[in-house]
Parts: sequence; C-alpha cells; structure tokens
Amino acid sequence: MNKSLDVITIGRSSVDLYGAQVGGRLEDMGSFRKYIGGSPTNMAAGTARLGLRSALITRVGDEHMGRFIREELEREGVDITGVKTDAERLTALVLLGIRDDERFPLIFYRENCADMALCEDDIDEALIARSRSVVATGTHLSNPRTEKAVLMALELGRKHGARTALDIDYRPNLWGLAGHGEGESRFVESQAVTEKLQSTLHLFDLIVGTEEEFHIAGGSTDTIKALRAVRDVSRATLVCKRGADGAVAFSGTIPGTLDEGESGPGYPIEVFNVLGAGDGFMSGLIKGWLEDATWPRALQYANACGAFAVSRHGCTPAYPSLKELEFFLQRGVKNSSLRHDTQLEQIHWATNRHNDWSTMRVFAFDHRMQLESMAGATAQKIGQFKELCLKAALDVQNGQAGYGILCDNRLGRRALQAASGTGLWIGRPVEWPGSRPLTLEPELGADFGGLEEWPLDNVVKVLCFCHPDDEAGLREAQEETVRRLYTAARRHRLEFLLEIIPSKVGPVDENTNAVLIHRFYEIGIYPDWWKLEPMASKKAWEQACEAITAYDPNTRGIVVLGLDAPEAELAASFRIAAGFPLVKGFAVGRTIFAQAARDWLAGTISDAEAIEEMQSRYRRLCDIWQEARNASHDKETATASRGRA
Repeated sequence: MNKSLDVITIGRSSVDLYGAQVGGRLEDMGSFRKYIGGSPTNMAAGTARLGLRSALITRVGDEHMGRFIREELEREGVDITGVKTDAERLTALVLLGIRDDERFPLIFYRENCADMALCEDDIDEALIARSRSVVATGTHLSNPRTEKAVLMALELGRKHGARTALDIDYRPNLWGLAGHGEGESRFVESQAVTEKLQSTLHLFDLIVGTEEEFHIAGGSTDTIKALRAVRDVSRATLVCKRGADGAVAFSGTIPGTLDEGESGPGYPIEVFNVLGAGDGFMSGLIKGWLEDATWPRALQYANACGAFAVSRHGCTPAYPSLKELEFFLQRGVKNSSLRHDTQLEQIHWATNRHNDWSTMRVFAFDHRMQLESMAGATAQKIGQFKELCLKAALDVQNGQAGYGILCDNRLGRRALQAASGTGLWIGRPVEWPGSRPLTLEPELGADFGGLEEWPLDNVVKVLCFCHPDDEAGLREAQEETVRRLYTAARRHRLEFLLEIIPSKVGPVDENTNAVLIHRFYEIGIYPDWWKLEPMASKKAWEQACEAITAYDPNTRGIVVLGLDAPEAELAASFRIAAGFPLVKGFAVGRTIFAQAARDWLAGTISDAEAIEEMQSRYRRLCDIWQEARNASHDKETATASRGRA
C-alpha cells in the first residue's frame, strides 16, 4: 500500500506564550513570544523539519490562535488534513517562563479547550491508512472522549500496517492531580493513572518516557521495577530518558540496571530550557525508528535533537532542520551553549525559514525622496498613491505565489499595513533616503527597538551606498550601522535584505560587488536577501554569486534592482541575471510607477487609470523576467542534451 505520510501524531495543540525575559518569575514577565505548542504538535513540526512527511490530528478553535496554529504547521510542512476546527471552543494556551536552569514555570489554559473535544468522528481512516506510523501522547488518555479517539486511531493504524508509539508525556496537572499553579509538576503517584496507562500499553510498538514517566506507567518509583511492570503488559521497545545521562533502549527483557540498555552518544550541553526537550528528543527518535536505524544511532539523533531543544528559547523553534542535524553530527559540539554557536545558529536560522520564495517579482514603491520631489506631492497624497500601488500589485498577484512589494512605513503606512496577510512578500526600508554615511529612519530609535513593533512577515531592508574605495572612517561607520541593524533584526526574528549600490559612489568593474559582498560576510553579516544593481557582465554576476555561496549556501538569494532603467535596459539585464539560479527575480519601482505617479499627483489621471498603468508595467516586467528565466532554462537543457550526445 502506498504510504504518503511517515508519521501522524495525535493529541494536544496549543499556543505557547513564552516569557521573553529569562531569570525572572512568571509574574514579572514583561513580554511573551508566541509559538505553536503541545507535544504532538511539536513532534509533527519537529519531524517535518527532519525531512519526514508528518501530519497532526487535533482540534483548534475557530479564532486567531487556531488559525495561527494551522498556518504555522503548514509553513513547517505538516499535513493539516486531520486538524479540525471547533467552532464552540477556544484554542488551548500555555504561559511559560525560564526561571533558572532548574525551574520552568508554566500555566495551562485548557478548560474545555478545543483539542480536548477530539472525538472518534474526527478520526479519518483514509488519513490513518496513508501513514507508516501513529504516535500518541499520554494526556489524551486522561479523558474518555479523547481516549476513544486515540484508541480508534491506534487500532486503525495497526489495521493498516502502521507502527505505533506512545510518548507517556505525564503532566499531573492535565490529569487533574495538581493545581493550576503546579503546571511544572512532573510526577504525582496515582494508581488510577497507572491502571489507565497499562490498559493501553499493549497497543504500542515503542514506548518513550522519562524515569518518572515510567514510574507512573509501571506503578513503582523503582525504575527497573517500573520498566519490568511495563514489559509485563507490552512487547514494545522501551526508551527511557535519563536527562544529562542520555537515554537507553530495551527491546527485550529488562536487565538489572539501566546502564545495560542500548544507548547512543550524548552531548555536553548547557541547559537553558528543558521545556519541549522531550518532544525534540522524540522527533529525532522517530526519524531513526522509521529509518530502521540501530537503537544507538536512533538515540544519537534523539539526543542531538534534545540538545538543541534545551539550548534555545521555545519548543518547536528550537528544533533542528535535517541540514542542521547532519552538520552537528559531523562537526560536534564547539560551544556547549548552542545558542551562542554562531556557525550553528546561522544554519539553524537559514534552514528553518518559512515560505517558498524561489521566485521573486517585487514591485518596489518604498521610495520617499523621489516621490516627495514630484510636483503636487504631499505626505498625504503620497500615502494615497502608495495604496494605489498596492492595489496594482495585488491585481497582478491575483493570489499567486512569488510576488512581493517594498513599501515604507513613514509615507506608506496604510498600504504597508493593508499588505499584511495577502500572501505578498513584504520588504520595509529603514535607511534615511539617500544618506551617506548611512543614517536610519528616526522611528527605529537609537537602539533599533522600533523593530519590536514590526510584524514577523516584514523583511528589514537597508540600502547602503558603499564602494571598496571608501575611506576607512566612512566604511567603518557604515559597516557598524549595518551590523547593529542586522543583529537587531535577528533578535526580533525578522529577515534581512541588504541592498548595495556602488555605482552611485564610484566607478565599478566586474569585481566591485563581489568585493563588497565578501566584506560584509567577513564582518559577520549574513543577509537573507541581497539586492544588487543590474550588471551587464556575466563575469560580474558569476563573481557576486560565488562570493555569496562561498559564505552562505543557504541564502534566500538575490533580487535585481531597477535604478529607474527603461524596460529595454531591464530586459537586457534580466537576460544575464536569469542565468544564475541564485538570482530569484527583481525588485523594481520607478520603471513601474514613475510616470503614473507624476500624472496622478498632477491630477491628470484618475485612481483607476493610475492602477491600470502600473498593472500593465508590472505585469510586463513579470513576463520579461519569466521569458528570461525560461530562455536560460532552455539553453541549459540544450547544453545538457548536447553533452549527453
């Protein structure tokens, strides 16, 4: 039977609100960061990051937080066919904090929440039949309705040949055994919970838990006795997590000590945050389990993923991509505080970015100085014109992927805000127009704290007029501004676009852009995007692309700017640039809007005529770019065919 999924997880789904301040009480948190949460949800995302085809069965509310979970899961590559929307209940919330390396306070807001209404009607046999494995967690065995749903999913999984796994995930609070203020509690003895768990353990091929979780499953605080009690009712492989001592697997008879189990290499990592570490561990373990790796190898994956989790803020955001895991397994630990390992953190950031922007057709109307100089321009009228620009962009986009805008907040605020959620890529400039040395818009503040107000889908764009021949003082001042801005953008989880235009400063040759690119990387700036002026030389493009990939093979790519060039000149530059896969498209402005802006500000054309004019020019540029890309592809195909012949 064709299995289009590797793993389905079932159970809790919540929004985690993580205290941004570390080392204080939850009572004293001043701000929170929002992530997806709940063990099955974390594992679905964690396994997707590792290249597995994952899906989730749960319920979310019909509100903003439910939509956030759905959208975030889709961005992570998780199949959400099994995520049902509950119109009667709210999505679960969890407040979490990092008090120190041993205390991690949390409060569950789960009273009659959406995921606890999961029922048998939510279990789709066709979805279950598509998967190689079904993974459940203990919380959904605590309620008769959700228990029936979980048992049905497991039985259908077994019917269709899927492997089954249980992460015991014991939370006394969620079994009604600890108060609301005891969300951090990990163990309360309960014969009732032990009996409930033991009634289901025979359904699993793999059972995973901490020593305390096996204590509740086995009904004994002696770990070996507890494991043996579990073995009495289940033939599953048992994986016991031991914190800093790693984990051990038992496929058969339970020996006299934990040290006699199969183990994988562990990692000497500084503990920053244990919340969600078990879900990261489980994600790596599932990868090894489904690869039929040896248990030592599977546990190595699991231990490494757990190490990432305890080293970073949040649960799912901490988990590694497959590239990141492979790099870490090959290179090993260089800094026990992984979040301070610059090389590793760059790979983590670059390989876990959301959304596919492999094609970029960007209408840039972030111009301020150029519009302000036009006859009839006022701040109000420029803002209204930028709303027309957005309408033109959306009409051309028509719901398709690969389109974007560049728009400023000072003059284009209404357009910028209206663009959010439309599917457009959104870049937002921060430089003071035309400044050299580089000066930033005042709204950012001296410490760039203004970035905290930005939506996460806005990309920080900065234009730096620079040249390899700049005198040392000027160069250092500009580089320091860009470096501080880049650091602030990363701190606020915002992508970063660096635009450089050396031709406005001095003479350029085939090496100019490449030299500047090298320099920015050398001082520790790794842009997600580069915006480069059109270059007439293939050699210049080759050198620029080589400079970028030498430092950052995971970069988003390059967009070509326009410099108010006529269409014919842009077409010629596109034909050269489109031959380089690293160039994803264009970001062009005045070629599209300049004439419409002059006429509209002068009152000689209507709103509709301005929109139509810009639509036409924007659409033509999109066609010109696509033709250039197609021609490059055809040329490559023909060359490859001749080579084979």
